[in-house]
Amino acid sequence: MAKHLGAKPRIGLLGTGPWAARTHAPALAGHPGVEFSGVWGRRPEAAAELAAASGTRAYEDVDALLAASDAVALALPPDVQAPLAVRAAEAGCHVLLDKPVATTVALAREVTGAVEAAGVASVVFCTLRFAEPTARWIDEQAAAGGWFLGEAHWLGSLYGPGSVSAYAASPWRREKGGLWDVGPHVLSVYLPILGDVTDVTAVPGPDGTHHLVLRHDSGASSTATLTLSAPPEAAEAALTLHGSRGRAGMPRWDGAVGAFAAAVDALVTAARTGEPHPCDVRFGLRLTEILAEAEHRAARG
Repeated sequence: MAKHLGAKPRIGLLGTGPWAARTHAPALAGHPGVEFSGVWGRRPEAAAELAAASGTRAYEDVDALLAASDAVALALPPDVQAPLAVRAAEAGCHVLLDKPVATTVALAREVTGAVEAAGVASVVFCTLRFAEPTARWIDEQAAAGGWFLGEAHWLGSLYGPGSVSAYAASPWRREKGGLWDVGPHVLSVYLPILGDVTDVTAVPGPDGTHHLVLRHDSGASSTATLTLSAPPEAAEAALTLHGSRGRAGMPRWDGAVGAFAAAVDALVTAARTGEPHPCDVRFGLRLTEILAEAEHRAARG
């Protein structure tokens, strides 16, 4: 049974890596409307360090943190996140998931089924859907309509020459690449504006790059080039729409802490009202289905 939220919901954090330390923990610690109930990590020493820096307590037993929380945020590799999200939902905790929910459709369906069976609220943190400039722009373009083409390229330099990013040490990003790491960002913009994807063409490029061509149920088409291996000089994230009103370029956004705080608000609202958020676990499942199909198509050459 889903937990009832009090005046100040208790939200715990599962995960202690750079993304958790730089985004999730600061947002939860600084949020005036929630109680940061604690941190659990696969490395107890990292959990203790992050908890001390965030003014909360560390848990060595994940079930103890679930018992002490009304909701949990997850900042873990996707296929580690999925079974723990199932466990959290079964404990009645509302879940704030990271993208992608999982890197297999089967695992994403398990999470979705657990969330639905428990009746808990869910939000998948797709940064562009919660950062104020981009979230407002997406809503405006979806309302305007009339788009027939989208063009996107997300050229990350995580594995480019000279990179010193802390995220480069992530094994799952190294294995799955830009398709799974930044692909969800692009899809999270395209789907609410152009509609669901009805057909996928995918071609592999150099150094883990993927080129996608998508058909949408609105009749529009879109393209996306995704990589984590671009030279730093070429790094950029851009998305442009073309339609009856001309061209519209997605605005830039600044950081993720504020966006994550907005996602926390969205989860609390969904839990209190019972109204699903557009970026709920079902949306996360759909992203996984599209990306898995793209991966399959690219592997076939």
